[in-house]
Amino acid sequence: MKILFLNHDGGGFADHIDIEDGMTVETLFASRMKNARPEDYLIRVNRQPCTAGQQLQEGDRVSITPRKIEGAA
Repeated sequence: MKILFLNHDGGGFADHIDIEDGMTVETLFASRMKNARPEDYLIRVNRQPCTAGQQLQEGDRVSITPRKIEGAA
């Protein structure tokens, strides 16, 4: 199934990606944000706060935004 994935880390990008049916937010984060800690990011599905175990659905919009931007005071 396809979702819209927005990664605001670094230069950031948005792209439609294919994921497995029943994938959770936690699994998506681990596969796309290697060596990153979820607590350092604001993770939302369809612009709403989500839980790690939330299952993603066809057409969902997932955004991952760092809580602190590099170089910011």
